[in-house]
Amino acid sequence: MTETVDVPIVAPVVPAYAHPGDAGADLVSTEAVRLEPGQRALVGTGVRIALPEGYAAFVVPRSGLAAKHGITIVNSPGTIDAGYRGEIKVALLNTDAAAAYEVSPGDRIAQLILLPVPRANFIPVDDLSESVRGEGGFGSSGYATPAAR
Repeated sequence: MTETVDVPIVAPVVPAYAHPGDAGADLVSTEAVRLEPGQRALVGTGVRIALPEGYAAFVVPRSGLAAKHGITIVNSPGTIDAGYRGEIKVALLNTDAAAAYEVSPGDRIAQLILLPVPRANFIPVDDLSESVRGEGGFGSSGYATPAAR
C-alpha cells in the first residue's frame, strides 16, 4: 500500500503522476523559453506548496528530455524545504552541443518527488568507526564491474 501525504498547493496546473506507481509528479512550464546549446534558464512552474514538517520535495530531470534532447537540471535534485512557500522554479540546462530547445507553456519540464527526511542530530567525535570503504572517494570503486577486472 502506498502512503499518501496531503500537500496544500497553489498552482495553475497541479503536478500529476503519469502512471500508477510513478515516484515523480510532472511539473509544467508557465513560460516560453528558448535554450540555446549550453544555455541555462530559470523556468517558472507557478507551483507553490506547503509541505508538512519532516518532508522535503526534490525537483529532478525528466528522463525523456535528458535522453532525447539533452535537457537536464543544473542543481539536480533541487531541494524544496518544508518551510518554503515561494514558486518552484526549475534551472533547466541544454547540454546538447548543437541544437537549441524550445520550452512552451504547458510543457512537462521536470518531476517533483516528495520524501520523508529525518532531522539529524550531529554528534561531534574524535574519530569515526571503520568501514569497508574507508576514506575511498571519487572513483575509488573503479569503473569496470568486479568480474571484468
